[in-house]
Amino acid sequence: MKIPGLSFSWKRALGVSKLKRDFAKATGIPTTRNGIERKIGNAIINSVFGKKK
Repeated sequence: MKIPGLSFSWKRALGVSKLKRDFAKATGIPTTRNGIERKIGNAIINSVFGKKK
């Protein structure tokens, strides 16, 4: 039985979420699957069509 509004995340408790966020912010490399796919897709489109000005 769940208590509404109460959840626990071991990643957040150990600081994994903050480390990933700090790494992504410092390097500009996304750590999520969606972010990586978006970054690669943009790089391919920009290389084919050139950058927007």
